[in-house]
Amino acid sequence: MAVIVVLAMLLMWADDQYDWLKPVRYVIGYAVAPAQKAAVVPLSVAEWLGDSASLRRELLKENKQLAARNFILERKAQRMASLEAENMELRDLLSASDQVDDRVLVTSVTAVDPDPFTQQILIDKGGSDGVFIGQPILDAHGLLGQVIEVLPFSSRVLMIADTNHAIPVQVNRNGVRAIATGTGSLTELELIYVPNTADIREGDMLVSSGLGGRYPKGYPVATVTHVENVPGQSFATVKAEPTAKLDRSRHLLLVFTDKAARVPPVALWKEGQ
Repeated sequence: MAVIVVLAMLLMWADDQYDWLKPVRYVIGYAVAPAQKAAVVPLSVAEWLGDSASLRRELLKENKQLAARNFILERKAQRMASLEAENMELRDLLSASDQVDDRVLVTSVTAVDPDPFTQQILIDKGGSDGVFIGQPILDAHGLLGQVIEVLPFSSRVLMIADTNHAIPVQVNRNGVRAIATGTGSLTELELIYVPNTADIREGDMLVSSGLGGRYPKGYPVATVTHVENVPGQSFATVKAEPTAKLDRSRHLLLVFTDKAARVPPVALWKEGQ
């Protein structure tokens, strides 16, 4: 051991004083290089694993943030689509109100009667707004129904598709009169007591005739979709599709005729009571 220590000290002194050991040290560097590289492998692996774990955590966090942002954007897109559809409906309603000579009031549907045997809705206007029983109500496409019950801030509307509803109509093409009754289906009306000889064709537009004084004259009601003359029977079978979108219209128009406009709103509400 003493000899080895002495030799080591001599080599150290000689290496410090002379350059003749540098080639030897250089050659020895080739031999120990693999060992040096192997020695740093565990540290490199540990650093790589740490970076990978950190990167994975960051990616997972970013993925969650992007997923949440995407969900929010999808909800906003759905809301925008809903608002766009509502704006289109309001534009159509505004266009329809321009074509109505009587005074109108915009209202919105707040509820639909869940009873499958009735076709009634609730609206957000009532006696305080001058609404009265029997008042006609339209959507942007045609006649929708009439008010049958009035409360101070809401009203109940009977739609033309209800089986208890009937409206006098006439064919816009030639003035032939008939009665359109509800069938319980939102997409179909039936014309009753139509003679087999009546000039009614598929595609004819039916408008309110104004007879009976409940509905003003000339509002679109339905389009004839089926006409059948059964031999041996006195009356034809006539079906029609309502022009109003009974199952989807949200914004509606309450029509005030000249007669109704002269009645004070409070009196109208008491009449509805």
